[in-house]
Amino acid sequence: MLSAALADGSAHRRCTFEAFARRLPDGRRYGVVGGTGRMLDALERFRFGDPELAVVSKFLDERTVTWLSEYRFSGDIDGYREGELYFPGSPILSVRGTFAECVLLETLILSILNHDSAIAAAAARMVSAAAGRKLIEMGSRRAHEDSAVACSRAAYLAGFDATSNLEAVRRYGVPGAGTSAHSYTLLHTDADGPDEAAAFRGQVAALGVGTTLLVDTYDITEGVKTAIAVAGPELGGVRIDSGDLGVWARQVRDQLDDLGATKTKIVVSGDLDEYSIAALRAEPVDTYGVGTSVVTGSGAPTAGMVYKLVEVEGIPVEKRSSNKASRGGTKCAMRLARATGTIVEEVVYPAGSAEPDPGGLTAQPLMVPMVRGGVTEPGQPTLTQSRDLLAHGLVSLPWEGLKLSRGEAAVPTRFVGRDR
Repeated sequence: MLSAALADGSAHRRCTFEAFARRLPDGRRYGVVGGTGRMLDALERFRFGDPELAVVSKFLDERTVTWLSEYRFSGDIDGYREGELYFPGSPILSVRGTFAECVLLETLILSILNHDSAIAAAAARMVSAAAGRKLIEMGSRRAHEDSAVACSRAAYLAGFDATSNLEAVRRYGVPGAGTSAHSYTLLHTDADGPDEAAAFRGQVAALGVGTTLLVDTYDITEGVKTAIAVAGPELGGVRIDSGDLGVWARQVRDQLDDLGATKTKIVVSGDLDEYSIAALRAEPVDTYGVGTSVVTGSGAPTAGMVYKLVEVEGIPVEKRSSNKASRGGTKCAMRLARATGTIVEEVVYPAGSAEPDPGGLTAQPLMVPMVRGGVTEPGQPTLTQSRDLLAHGLVSLPWEGLKLSRGEAAVPTRFVGRDR
């Protein structure tokens, strides 16, 4: 496309591309904007050096290769802040510049936003299901080595408390946490058989009584008894990774209390998702360790966002394909809420026009400047600020928006100002 546009002169026409989702993943009631910070960082580094040019020069003409060698995005980007909620049709990102410089960003933008938004949305559902109890992201072994780091970041954005991925700790400042594995307990086996107590003694000696001991390598009841015998009643926690977690949590809580370990926490893990977390809400669980489900989006590994051309030289353009239609024109959006803070609807209207009348409701503009003249605007939110924004947004949803059952989007999107 770039080569053809450069050849016919259309590459330099001023355009607007828009990233949006036509629909939410099946059964979801809201989406979460994730990865914006990562996308802006990637945009600053998006260049064609000698190794990249060596690849594209095999199939592109010399003029296009030369153009790529000098590529720098020089346009503008507005969009929803990271951590903001979105709904079908929300103009999550508006990218403006020449056709050539904007069209090259499609994969860069979508690969990051689709991944991180999917993980953040799944993680947010788990946070809601946990109802204030702690969550540790433990899914690195179930993800690509690079996406695992992004998953940790997205889960923390959504409200998870910590991650076992130390690269996410280093790169993004996500709090780190974890427990030992079965292999450490199994290691303490000799000719006389397993020695679970020796394993526990070694861990406590190295890490102190505040550590969390994994008690289900052999027999859980015996494991708990041994753990308290070794560490004493001030043991920080025990982890259960198998069996009927609800039944075992109750039995272990009773056993710990009988042993005087009333402050010892119970951590559960083992193929948890938002549904099993919700099912454990009535049980004495203090912390959930979640792996596979969070790093795979709990059944929705992509947010389903698309990146479409919506305006050329001020003229709205749109697709009319069946089930894949788009709405033309550069857009703005605002969210209307009652005085209580509960969201009523999202309103999308043409950029440059007056804001629609909020009709007595509180109006919140949704799109903020992110890039001007190819340079990231100062003052972009930190990961912590984005995390706080999402927490506030979840509280503002109508009550049905937090239900885990299938249903329509929690908030309708209304388009004004242009006829289809």
